[in-house]
Amino acid sequence: MRRVGQAFEGGSETTRGRSRFTLTCGSLLLALIVTAGCGAGDGTTDAPDEAANEAPTPDAPAPVVPVPDATSPRDVAVLEIEGHGTIRFELLPELAPKHVENFVKLASTDFYDGTLFHRVIPGFMVQGGDPYSKDENPNNDGRGGPGYTIDDEFSQVSFVRGIVGMARTARPNSAGSQFFLIHEDTRHLDGTYTVFGRVIEGIDVVDAITQVPIDTYGRHGPRDRPIEPVILKDVRIEKGAAGGALPEAETAPASPPAADASPAAATREEWDEG
Repeated sequence: MRRVGQAFEGGSETTRGRSRFTLTCGSLLLALIVTAGCGAGDGTTDAPDEAANEAPTPDAPAPVVPVPDATSPRDVAVLEIEGHGTIRFELLPELAPKHVENFVKLASTDFYDGTLFHRVIPGFMVQGGDPYSKDENPNNDGRGGPGYTIDDEFSQVSFVRGIVGMARTARPNSAGSQFFLIHEDTRHLDGTYTVFGRVIEGIDVVDAITQVPIDTYGRHGPRDRPIEPVILKDVRIEKGAAGGALPEAETAPASPPAADASPAAATREEWDEG
């Protein structure tokens, strides 16, 4: 009898335990339902609201910030490239007054005459302005300057096709004489390099330069150096010769970039642009 009673008492305890468990689960479920109902009514739910749904995703590119309209005629840099033609770009002192002043000073003293476009990356940019590119040693190309540096003058203007920027080292405030012309939109440079010009004529010449044979892997010197020199024969400044927008006909490349083009190559030399 005792063994039966013990068995009965154990069964009773188990039954009571199951009843308590069932009640507890029911209470929790009811509490959750009530809490969810309150949250939906007082605006404290975790569901995204309409404004959050309209926010741009992290991968969405920022809107393009264009060059501001000219309030007066702008000076123009005229670049004569041997065997390729002429590039004209307007100078933007309202964005980068020190860089424009420096470029005009160097151009006016023939500093750039005879230098090379020593670094060419199709789909990205063409870079020149290094006085070392005048000598017979290709291995020092990309490392020269005027002997001083200029403080950065960053702006919100986007690095899109035709923009002219100033190259620098990885250090802040290290620009000198080297500059680059954007071949195709390169938005990762936005806000980190100085914009001081915009091509208004001759973007097809930039396209042509990107199609020359290039020592992409540096077998004969620095990487991305044209195998045959692309010589900047003459640079001059025309006063007050521009004020308009980039012509519509010059907003698309004349031909597609080379298959091995990669913006990631932009960190290969001391003087670069990203």
